[in-house]
Amino acid sequence: MADLDTLIADLRAEGNDLDALVADLTPERWEAPTPAEGWTVAHQIAHLSWTDHVAERTTSGASGDADATAEFAVTLKRAWENPTGFVDEAAEEESRNPNLLSEWRTRRTAMTEALLQVPSGTKIEWFGPPMSAASMATARLMETWAHGQDVADAVGVTRVPTDRIRGVAHIGVRTRDFAYAVNQQAPPTEPFRIELTAPSGELWAWGPEEANQRVTGPALDFCLLVTQRAHRDDLAVHAEGTDAAHWLTIAQAFAGPPGGGRPQSGREKA
Repeated sequence: MADLDTLIADLRAEGNDLDALVADLTPERWEAPTPAEGWTVAHQIAHLSWTDHVAERTTSGASGDADATAEFAVTLKRAWENPTGFVDEAAEEESRNPNLLSEWRTRRTAMTEALLQVPSGTKIEWFGPPMSAASMATARLMETWAHGQDVADAVGVTRVPTDRIRGVAHIGVRTRDFAYAVNQQAPPTEPFRIELTAPSGELWAWGPEEANQRVTGPALDFCLLVTQRAHRDDLAVHAEGTDAAHWLTIAQAFAGPPGGGRPQSGREKA
């Protein structure tokens, strides 16, 4: 994984690109439906604003802010009380904020600044296992990119992929066993080999070269797969081995229960 400064730079750039996508939208376009059922463009930005704020509070807590730690504990309790609905509820409430865009800008800046202040070796509490500042930055990058894809689809924009998606791909690989767990399945015992072609043309690889179970393809398609932003059959991601092929049907880089995915669009594969 990249160093923290690089990850923060990528996270900021991803946020800025999405900001530019929505900054000049009319009020009507903010209410445009996105591929996520029941979520408009405003819901997507509201979700990012809320989660960036929660990430900032728990990150500040990891740096010694007792009030921030207590605030995150309250948020975590509410999440456990309504595990299947708290995300939608937060997005709905935040989406009605007339200053949504400016507040998201303030919150995501505060979050990245907080991440840079975390003492080395300190773990940050989250809704899942505690994580390092670098892992939190990567997770926020994945979320920003994925929800940005929903917004781009809603407003009819085709984004030009960048090598910043390496962080998204990294989480997709690292969450292999998690995907099995949330589907109440036992993960394979042997490691997989993942080889992806970056937008720049570079080859990214994870796992032993001699592995029998292999996944190959464009990094963009793999990222769309593990964030469930496109249907498996619309993507040029290939598997060798039955275990690898099955993983591609359940892969998810995001926390929470298995997602519903996206319907097949029939777009031509790369």
